[in-house]
Amino acid sequence: MELAIPAVERPDISGLVVEDDTPVDNLPSEKQQRLLTESLYASWAGPPSEGSEQPRPFLAAANVGLFASVKRPPLVPDFFLSVDVVPAEPRWAKENRTYLFWEFGKPPELVIEVVSNREGEELGKKRRGYAAMRIPYYVVYDPARHLGEAALHAFELRGDLHVPIQPWFETLGLGLVEWDGEFEGMGGPWLRWRREDGAVLPTGAERAESERKRAESERKRAESERKRADDAETRAQRLAARLRELGVDPDGDA
Repeated sequence: MELAIPAVERPDISGLVVEDDTPVDNLPSEKQQRLLTESLYASWAGPPSEGSEQPRPFLAAANVGLFASVKRPPLVPDFFLSVDVVPAEPRWAKENRTYLFWEFGKPPELVIEVVSNREGEELGKKRRGYAAMRIPYYVVYDPARHLGEAALHAFELRGDLHVPIQPWFETLGLGLVEWDGEFEGMGGPWLRWRREDGAVLPTGAERAESERKRAESERKRAESERKRADDAETRAQRLAARLRELGVDPDGDA
Protein backbone atom coordinates (compact mmCIF):
# COMPACT_ATOMS: atom_id res chain seq x y z
CA MET A 1 0.00 0.00 0.00
CA GLU A 2 1.43 3.36 -1.01
CA LEU A 3 1.62 6.04 1.61
CA ALA A 4 0.14 9.36 0.61
CA ILE A 5 2.69 12.15 0.65
CA PRO A 6 1.14 15.22 2.24
CA ALA A 7 1.13 18.33 0.10
CA VAL A 8 3.52 21.04 1.17
CA GLU A 9 1.57 24.04 2.34
CA ARG A 10 2.96 27.15 0.74
CA PRO A 11 2.33 30.61 2.14
CA ASP A 12 -0.03 32.97 0.35
CA ILE A 13 2.09 35.39 -1.68
CA SER A 14 -0.76 37.18 -3.44
CA GLY A 15 0.01 40.39 -1.52
CA LEU A 16 3.79 40.03 -1.73
CA VAL A 17 5.65 42.67 -3.76
CA VAL A 18 8.40 40.65 -5.42
CA GLU A 19 9.84 43.47 -7.53
CA ASP A 20 9.54 47.25 -7.58
CA ASP A 21 11.46 47.99 -10.82
CA THR A 22 14.02 50.12 -8.95
CA PRO A 23 17.02 50.59 -11.28
CA VAL A 24 20.62 49.85 -10.28
CA ASP A 25 22.32 52.81 -8.69
CA ASN A 26 25.33 53.36 -10.98
CA LEU A 27 27.13 52.10 -14.07
CA PRO A 28 30.23 50.64 -12.34
CA SER A 29 28.02 48.62 -9.98
CA GLU A 30 25.98 47.25 -12.88
CA LYS A 31 29.12 46.13 -14.70
CA GLN A 32 30.56 44.65 -11.51
CA GLN A 33 27.41 42.62 -10.92
CA ARG A 34 27.42 41.36 -14.50
CA LEU A 35 31.11 40.45 -14.34
CA LEU A 36 30.49 38.29 -11.27
CA THR A 37 27.50 36.59 -12.87
CA GLU A 38 28.77 36.14 -16.42
CA SER A 39 32.16 34.66 -15.49
CA LEU A 40 30.49 31.95 -13.39
CA TYR A 41 28.20 30.87 -16.22
CA ALA A 42 31.09 31.06 -18.71
CA SER A 43 33.75 29.19 -16.74
CA TRP A 44 32.38 27.39 -13.66
CA ALA A 45 30.81 23.96 -13.39
CA GLY A 46 29.60 24.35 -9.83
CA PRO A 47 31.35 23.41 -6.58
CA PRO A 48 33.42 20.22 -6.29
CA SER A 49 31.45 17.05 -5.73
CA GLU A 50 32.98 13.97 -4.09
CA GLY A 51 33.01 10.91 -6.30
CA SER A 52 31.59 12.70 -9.34
CA GLU A 53 32.92 14.96 -12.07
CA GLN A 54 29.45 15.93 -13.27
CA PRO A 55 28.70 19.67 -13.17
CA ARG A 56 26.35 20.86 -10.44
CA PRO A 57 23.56 23.32 -11.19
CA PHE A 58 23.62 26.77 -9.68
CA LEU A 59 21.80 30.07 -9.83
CA ALA A 60 23.71 33.36 -9.90
CA ALA A 61 21.80 36.63 -10.09
CA ALA A 62 22.00 40.35 -9.36
CA ASN A 63 19.44 42.68 -7.79
CA VAL A 64 16.91 39.93 -7.07
CA GLY A 65 15.01 39.93 -3.77
CA LEU A 66 15.69 37.28 -1.12
CA PHE A 67 12.53 36.40 0.83
CA ALA A 68 13.07 34.31 3.97
CA SER A 69 9.35 34.55 4.82
CA VAL A 70 6.25 36.45 3.75
CA LYS A 71 6.23 38.31 7.06
CA ARG A 72 9.71 39.77 6.76
CA PRO A 73 10.82 42.34 4.21
CA PRO A 74 13.28 41.04 1.64
CA LEU A 75 16.91 41.94 1.25
CA VAL A 76 18.08 42.69 -2.28
CA PRO A 77 21.81 41.99 -2.64
CA ASP A 78 23.93 43.20 -5.50
CA PHE A 79 24.71 39.54 -6.21
CA PHE A 80 23.89 36.10 -4.84
CA LEU A 81 24.93 32.53 -5.61
CA SER A 82 22.86 29.44 -4.78
CA VAL A 83 24.07 25.95 -5.69
CA ASP A 84 22.12 22.79 -6.51
CA VAL A 85 19.02 24.74 -7.49
CA VAL A 86 17.24 25.24 -10.81
CA PRO A 87 14.74 28.06 -11.51
CA ALA A 88 11.23 26.69 -11.84
CA GLU A 89 8.85 27.01 -14.74
CA PRO A 90 6.82 28.86 -15.80
CA ARG A 91 9.48 31.49 -15.26
CA TRP A 92 7.04 34.43 -15.26
CA ALA A 93 4.83 32.96 -12.53
CA LYS A 94 4.96 35.18 -9.46
CA GLU A 95 6.38 32.45 -7.22
CA ASN A 96 9.20 31.82 -9.71
CA ARG A 97 10.31 35.38 -10.46
CA THR A 98 12.25 35.94 -7.26
CA TYR A 99 14.14 33.93 -4.63
CA LEU A 100 11.61 32.57 -2.14
CA PHE A 101 13.43 30.42 0.40
CA TRP A 102 10.50 28.01 0.79
CA GLU A 103 10.36 27.42 -2.97
CA PHE A 104 14.07 26.79 -3.42
CA GLY A 105 14.31 24.90 -0.15
CA LYS A 106 17.25 26.85 1.27
CA PRO A 107 18.98 30.23 1.36
CA PRO A 108 21.72 31.07 -1.14
CA GLU A 109 25.25 30.06 -0.20
CA LEU A 110 26.80 33.47 -0.83
CA VAL A 111 25.74 37.10 -1.03
CA ILE A 112 27.80 40.09 -2.20
CA GLU A 113 27.13 43.76 -1.58
CA VAL A 114 29.03 46.40 -3.59
CA VAL A 115 29.47 49.65 -1.66
CA SER A 116 28.81 52.87 -3.57
CA ASN A 117 28.30 55.27 -0.63
CA ARG A 118 28.28 55.39 3.18
CA GLU A 119 24.52 54.94 3.54
CA GLY A 120 24.03 51.21 2.88
CA GLU A 121 25.10 49.87 6.30
CA GLU A 122 26.72 46.89 4.58
CA LEU A 123 28.90 46.08 7.61
CA GLY A 124 26.12 46.76 10.10
CA LYS A 125 22.41 46.34 9.51
CA LYS A 126 22.75 44.35 6.28
CA ARG A 127 25.36 42.06 7.77
CA ARG A 128 23.03 41.25 10.65
CA GLY A 129 20.12 40.81 8.26
CA TYR A 130 21.94 38.26 6.11
CA ALA A 131 23.09 36.42 9.23
CA ALA A 132 19.46 36.20 10.35
CA MET A 133 18.65 34.73 6.92
CA ARG A 134 21.33 32.06 7.56
CA ILE A 135 23.44 33.01 4.54
CA PRO A 136 26.66 30.94 4.87
CA TYR A 137 28.99 33.47 3.22
CA TYR A 138 28.66 37.25 3.08
CA VAL A 139 31.00 39.56 1.15
CA VAL A 140 31.25 43.35 1.09
CA TYR A 141 33.26 44.91 -1.73
CA ASP A 142 34.18 48.55 -1.22
CA PRO A 143 36.21 49.65 -4.29
CA ALA A 144 36.17 53.36 -3.36
CA ARG A 145 37.11 52.63 0.30
CA HIS A 146 34.06 54.37 1.74
CA LEU A 147 34.14 52.11 4.81
CA GLY A 148 37.87 52.14 5.53
CA GLU A 149 41.21 51.06 4.11
CA ALA A 150 40.18 47.51 3.20
CA ALA A 151 38.35 47.00 -0.08
CA LEU A 152 37.24 43.41 0.48
CA HIS A 153 35.47 42.03 3.55
CA ALA A 154 34.47 38.36 3.70
CA PHE A 155 32.45 36.64 6.42
CA GLU A 156 31.31 33.13 7.28
CA LEU A 157 28.24 32.28 9.34
CA ARG A 158 29.20 30.69 12.64
CA GLY A 159 26.36 30.26 15.02
CA ASP A 160 24.21 33.35 14.64
CA LEU A 161 26.97 35.72 13.53
CA HIS A 162 29.02 36.43 10.43
CA VAL A 163 32.68 36.34 11.45
CA PRO A 164 35.56 37.66 9.28
CA ILE A 165 37.47 35.17 7.11
CA GLN A 166 39.84 35.29 4.17
CA PRO A 167 37.91 35.50 0.86
CA TRP A 168 38.09 31.76 0.12
CA PHE A 169 34.86 29.74 0.33
CA GLU A 170 35.77 26.12 0.89
CA THR A 171 32.39 24.54 0.24
CA LEU A 172 32.17 26.34 -3.11
CA GLY A 173 35.75 25.77 -4.21
CA LEU A 174 35.89 29.47 -5.10
CA GLY A 175 37.51 32.61 -3.82
CA LEU A 176 37.39 36.32 -4.59
CA VAL A 177 40.20 38.73 -5.39
CA GLU A 178 40.49 42.37 -6.37
CA TRP A 179 41.78 42.48 -9.94
CA ASP A 180 43.12 45.46 -11.86
CA GLY A 181 42.22 45.28 -15.54
CA GLU A 182 39.65 46.25 -18.12
CA PHE A 183 36.13 44.90 -18.45
CA GLU A 184 33.96 45.98 -21.39
CA GLY A 185 36.03 49.12 -21.96
CA MET A 186 36.01 50.20 -18.31
CA GLY A 187 39.15 50.12 -16.20
CA GLY A 188 39.40 48.39 -12.83
CA PRO A 189 39.77 47.50 -10.11
CA TRP A 190 37.15 44.76 -10.23
CA LEU A 191 36.07 41.97 -7.91
CA ARG A 192 36.78 38.65 -9.65
CA TRP A 193 36.26 34.99 -8.85
CA ARG A 194 39.44 32.98 -8.44
CA ARG A 195 40.32 29.32 -8.31
CA GLU A 196 42.44 27.72 -5.61
CA ASP A 197 45.59 28.22 -7.72
CA GLY A 198 44.88 31.95 -7.89
CA ALA A 199 43.75 32.05 -11.53
CA VAL A 200 40.68 34.22 -12.12
CA LEU A 201 37.62 32.73 -13.76
CA PRO A 202 37.58 34.09 -17.31
CA THR A 203 34.56 35.70 -18.88
CA GLY A 204 33.16 34.35 -22.13
CA ALA A 205 34.96 37.12 -24.05
CA GLU A 206 38.25 36.29 -22.32
CA ARG A 207 37.84 32.61 -23.13
CA ALA A 208 37.16 33.45 -26.78
CA GLU A 209 40.21 35.74 -26.93
CA SER A 210 42.37 33.07 -25.31
CA GLU A 211 41.17 30.52 -27.86
CA ARG A 212 41.82 33.00 -30.69
CA LYS A 213 45.38 33.56 -29.47
CA ARG A 214 45.92 29.81 -29.08
CA ALA A 215 44.67 29.18 -32.62
CA GLU A 216 46.85 32.03 -33.96
CA SER A 217 49.87 30.63 -32.13
CA GLU A 218 49.17 27.18 -33.56
CA ARG A 219 48.82 28.65 -37.06
CA LYS A 220 52.15 30.48 -36.76
CA ARG A 221 53.85 27.34 -35.43
CA ALA A 222 52.52 25.30 -38.37
CA GLU A 223 53.65 28.00 -40.82
CA SER A 224 57.09 28.06 -39.23
CA GLU A 225 57.38 24.28 -39.52
CA ARG A 226 56.32 24.43 -43.17
CA LYS A 227 58.87 27.17 -43.84
CA ARG A 228 61.64 25.14 -42.22
CA ALA A 229 60.65 22.13 -44.31
CA ASP A 230 60.55 24.26 -47.49
CA ASP A 231 63.94 25.79 -46.67
CA ALA A 232 65.44 22.34 -46.09
CA GLU A 233 64.01 21.14 -49.42
CA THR A 234 65.38 24.21 -51.19
CA ARG A 235 68.85 23.68 -49.71
CA ALA A 236 68.76 20.01 -50.75
CA GLN A 237 67.79 20.95 -54.30
CA ARG A 238 70.57 23.55 -54.55
CA LEU A 239 73.12 21.07 -53.23
CA ALA A 240 72.00 18.45 -55.76
CA ALA A 241 72.26 21.00 -58.58
CA ARG A 242 75.76 22.01 -57.50
CA LEU A 243 76.89 18.38 -57.37
CA ARG A 244 75.59 17.81 -60.88
CA GLU A 245 77.55 20.85 -62.08
CA LEU A 246 80.63 19.19 -60.65
CA GLY A 247 79.81 15.94 -62.41
CA VAL A 248 78.76 14.15 -59.28
CA ASP A 249 75.60 12.14 -59.20
CA PRO A 250 73.75 13.31 -56.03
CA ASP A 251 71.82 10.06 -55.95
CA GLY A 252 74.89 7.89 -56.36
CA ASP A 253 76.56 5.84 -53.62
CA ALA A 254 79.94 7.47 -54.05
